[in-house]
Amino acid sequence: MDRRTLLGSGLALGLLGPQQALAQGAPSLRLGLITPPAHQWTQSAMALADRLRASGLTLAVHPAGQLGAEAQMLQQLQTGALDLAFLTLGEFTNRAPDFGALTAPYLVRDIQGAQALLAGEVAQTLSARLAEFGLVGLGFGMAGMRQVLLSRAAPQVGDLAGRKIRTVPLAQELDFWEKLGTAPTPLPLPALYDALANGQIDGMQIDFEGTWNSRYFELAGEMLASDHMMFPMVAVASARRWGRLDQGSRAVLETEVADTLAQIRSAYEGIDAATRAQIEAAGFPVRTVGRDWFGGAVEAWYDDWRSRTPILADLEAEAARL
Repeated sequence: MDRRTLLGSGLALGLLGPQQALAQGAPSLRLGLITPPAHQWTQSAMALADRLRASGLTLAVHPAGQLGAEAQMLQQLQTGALDLAFLTLGEFTNRAPDFGALTAPYLVRDIQGAQALLAGEVAQTLSARLAEFGLVGLGFGMAGMRQVLLSRAAPQVGDLAGRKIRTVPLAQELDFWEKLGTAPTPLPLPALYDALANGQIDGMQIDFEGTWNSRYFELAGEMLASDHMMFPMVAVASARRWGRLDQGSRAVLETEVADTLAQIRSAYEGIDAATRAQIEAAGFPVRTVGRDWFGGAVEAWYDDWRSRTPILADLEAEAARL
């Protein structure tokens, strides 16, 4: 398969063919992620690949779960079969619950708070702990603040009782929706459109970007603009592969990935505002709700998780200083 065929097939979005990379003696790296090509994470990963080319590094970006689900990519990273990935927290927090503290409801007041907290001291501590998984933590990015998309309206929180709400398979997130009386239903991202269309789920926790790009709102009845949770992404490298890179390549990757993550974090204020405006301009009802709308579920969640994840108190203290 030649380079043009490879790029056209969508199997890899990268730079330079394998023979060119070898001829230049440049490391040939792969990055996996689950988001589709239009998503900001994927777009930023492709821009990262463009910048790395100038430093002699070849990076192929594999979006939309082409290398498997995140559990499979984590295994590939641990064995050294995959070099880099942008991952959500699901595979980490179910093994080390402290990571899930970053998804605490109303931990931050707004998206600016989320941006600052994910670049802060506690986040750096968690990034260093990724060594426990055979990974090198390169820092945190994020998606937009979490909202609630529903197939039919819910004037009051009690109206959510018994509804099947799609979540990620993350213990803290599942627990929050259980406390709201719903039936949290983990599903992979590519399955969401059909699941909403056929009634397998009654709604989802999602951001404005995903709702607009995937047209989920066309199948729904209402969106609650709640900003109730941030959604972190962590950039990681395989420790096995990292150890084989020369010091110069590692330094370039650390700098360029850190810049990419900062750009992703800063982008979402504009992305959230723009995609919300597009959804509303399409005539879809978006209703702003605050912490009080969720009743006692938020406080009940904190009562449980402060003892189960002691780092949560550190995050709350840092968030309060922002």
